[in-house]
Amino acid sequence: MKKIVLNDSESRSADVVSENLEHLKVLFPEAFTEGKVDFDVLKQLLGGSVDYREERYGLNWFGKRQARQLALTPSTGTLRPCPEDSVDWDTTQNLMIEGDNLEVLKLLQKSYAGKVKLIYIDPPYNRDGDVIYPDDYTNSVKNYQMLTGQIDSDGRKLTSASEASGRFHTDWMSMMLPRLRVARTLLRKDGTIFVSIDDAEIAHVRLMMDEVFGPENFIAELIWEGANKNDARQIGVCHEYVVVYARKRESVERNWWLNKEGVEPVLKEVARLKKLHGTDYGSASEDLAGWFRANKAKPAFVNRRFRNIDDRGAYKEDDPTAPGGRRFELRNPRTGSIIPLRQNRGWSFDQDQFNRLVEEGRITFVTETSVMVRRYLHETDKLTPSSVFYQPARSASERLSRLMGSGVFDYPKDETILQKFIQMSSGEDPSALVMDFFAGSGTTGHAIQVQNALDGATRRYILVQLPELLDASNKDQKAAAEFCDKLGRPRNIAELSKERLRRAAKKISDENPKYTGDLGFRVFRLDTSNIRTWEPDRNDLDGSLLENIDHIKSDRSEKDILYEVLLKLGLDLCVPMETRTIAGKSVHSIGAGTLISCLEKNITRDEVELLAGGIADWHDELAPAGDSAVVFRDSAFEDDLTKSNLAAILGQRGLRNVRSL
Repeated sequence: MKKIVLNDSESRSADVVSENLEHLKVLFPEAFTEGKVDFDVLKQLLGGSVDYREERYGLNWFGKRQARQLALTPSTGTLRPCPEDSVDWDTTQNLMIEGDNLEVLKLLQKSYAGKVKLIYIDPPYNRDGDVIYPDDYTNSVKNYQMLTGQIDSDGRKLTSASEASGRFHTDWMSMMLPRLRVARTLLRKDGTIFVSIDDAEIAHVRLMMDEVFGPENFIAELIWEGANKNDARQIGVCHEYVVVYARKRESVERNWWLNKEGVEPVLKEVARLKKLHGTDYGSASEDLAGWFRANKAKPAFVNRRFRNIDDRGAYKEDDPTAPGGRRFELRNPRTGSIIPLRQNRGWSFDQDQFNRLVEEGRITFVTETSVMVRRYLHETDKLTPSSVFYQPARSASERLSRLMGSGVFDYPKDETILQKFIQMSSGEDPSALVMDFFAGSGTTGHAIQVQNALDGATRRYILVQLPELLDASNKDQKAAAEFCDKLGRPRNIAELSKERLRRAAKKISDENPKYTGDLGFRVFRLDTSNIRTWEPDRNDLDGSLLENIDHIKSDRSEKDILYEVLLKLGLDLCVPMETRTIAGKSVHSIGAGTLISCLEKNITRDEVELLAGGIADWHDELAPAGDSAVVFRDSAFEDDLTKSNLAAILGQRGLRNVRSL
């Protein structure tokens, strides 16, 4: 039975460097000597593809090498479950994770690599006052705990990259680069990433994204126009950018689309009128025209030309000719007479297509020689997204103020725009996984809740937010800090994110009482590993030895340990879990038997046979498709013989991957 210790691969996040070396070894085995890369040989094998120039095109800054290395350094942290902060813990598939997003992204690699369909992030814009994460290369989990007030710090704080520091851009880029690199590994081949940014860093974002994702995977640079501030001296900047890249562009859906605004209410009204009037389409059309007149102030009114109803649905009569169309003698298939073509126009179909449209009842003969074509609303309810769109920022702020109270969040992103990004990029996948690791006010989670309620999809989200402390003495944070006080929750931004998700879910549920979709989320918090490290107290060595008899930290629960094992073995944090009592011990099955765990504190020699036999019987009953891992608490065994006997019995029953921690 192999014991899992802190520096084992099973106790750390994915080791990207080792994986890269293994890939390289498969491609170029002759470039390895005694386990090390011989770059002279590798350069020869790559031939003319190696760039030997000292001066080359690219983005460089002081600290880039360390930032790149930071992305490759595995994390030994863990994510501790917080059911008490969650909503619908037992059934939800959504995640809200509190912690430094770089560490969290690393920890998620084993479980979610290649599974995320869309990443949307709205990082700090690097304006004066925006926070920069001062990543600690040596111990980033400890650094995170200092930032959030969990342990005494040495005065280190979240700092702004002010221009006076002399590193206005470099600090920000060193923060962003490792996060983008790790995020890329989480995207599916057909996945995309949307990054919101403004003028301060747009040029650098494009160059960084080219480096991380490849310029060939650039999709678009969107312009998000908001309200024009009339206080500029030269040019009033009233827009931001959203940069869009693919993991692998050729794998992304070729056609992106959005539902036209106001279509859904029209289709619902048409369905009601058809049920009311049956085949009396004249009366149904009259009522529909009246409905449009009564809804002049609503988005549905833009579709008012679709005021006629037939057996197919709502339609409009359209001119079948256009400049530059096909010029030929079109004949009425019923009479054989020629239908004259207006000057400088051409038909939008050929004769065969026209005949088929007539047969299908899609052509209206105004006269024997004058025709109109029927365009149906449900067949033209989608449009290709534009690279420029307008949405005033104040509308999102007003909606969030109604939901959370005034002043709790400044400049929240608009959930209606994010709904469009989600609809565009998730394509035909109704269960797409969406991630936002700069979650802020929780807009992305809110957008998914609303969009799922609208179209009946089952998209999931993973949100990550640093629990940045709020200061009530700071006038910009006073309202938010007081809001947390009213909730009886700690003063930090992650608490605001969670509360928004709860309130948005309640609003959706109240407005859609028949909706049964997933409006919950599981909360996890970043922390140091549950596995104890050897850190002796020089003043109390005997006490340190006694404390380290148990390999697991004394303040950690069974659920803490269980989820660390699950995470480090690469299982989904929302995977189904079942518990049974076997030989008087609690045994957990995760992922229908993919992982079986018994973390009881005492297992005696007399209990081994019943316990091992019961676990093996349950495993046979579950019949998982692949190999299963079985994990025990190392200190639980009465002695080494007890441990080896249990491993031997399980091995005889086909369970050979048995571990202890």
